[in-house]
Amino acid sequence: MPKIPPKYRAPALDKGLDILELLARTSGPLSMTAIAAAIGYSKGEIFRMLQVLEERGYIARENDAGFVLTNRLFLLGMERPPVKTLVDAALPVMHRLAQQAMQACHLVVASGEQMVVIARVEPPGDVGFVVRVGHRLPLVHSTSGAVLFAFQRKEMRARWMDALDAAGVKFARKRFVAQADAIRNQGYAMLPSGDVDAVTDLSAPILRHGSAAGALTIPYVERRPVKVAMKTALERLRAAVADISRELTA
Repeated sequence: MPKIPPKYRAPALDKGLDILELLARTSGPLSMTAIAAAIGYSKGEIFRMLQVLEERGYIARENDAGFVLTNRLFLLGMERPPVKTLVDAALPVMHRLAQQAMQACHLVVASGEQMVVIARVEPPGDVGFVVRVGHRLPLVHSTSGAVLFAFQRKEMRARWMDALDAAGVKFARKRFVAQADAIRNQGYAMLPSGDVDAVTDLSAPILRHGSAAGALTIPYVERRPVKVAMKTALERLRAAVADISRELTA
């Protein structure tokens, strides 16, 4: 999709945003030379910008390997009232759910074409699978993302599809949409983890005004002996998202 030329330009701001967006989609540190080459500037043009971003805490040097993105942008996003309200409503319920299911759980929201983990609760025992806060994946590459997509209006689905295309994310579109429709029909997802064997993702939507404001997910680990059956954990999960949804719309 071609970019629409902006009405006004702010070259310095463009430069800073290009750097932040590049580091956000890069898994490891990048040198000044690599950053300059990737965004189409000379090292001299980005030197001062890197200094300012580092001084303001948005990027950091990782030894001599180069620059990485810090979590400052994530923390700023978490200060937005809707996100803060969601976390405030969800955390007490998540702690209760972790105790009931004897499993970890995490809260996910959409961010552009990605899903991002914004809160988690560890399992009460000594065994469990925990996903770190700030973890990101394309919406189409996770169970939580499929749940978020499933419970959106047609217009939002189309907008997310456009964002995925613009980001160059590769996926089987028809299969993903069919999977999302099936999730919507049954009200939850129960799918093998795409990352870890012996983990089943149980995920359900937190609804606000009919659309998913977030997804609550249990990465269910099968233990021996079984302490809480998967079916029971799913029932507890669905009760938890219903409680959070009521709290959000109260």
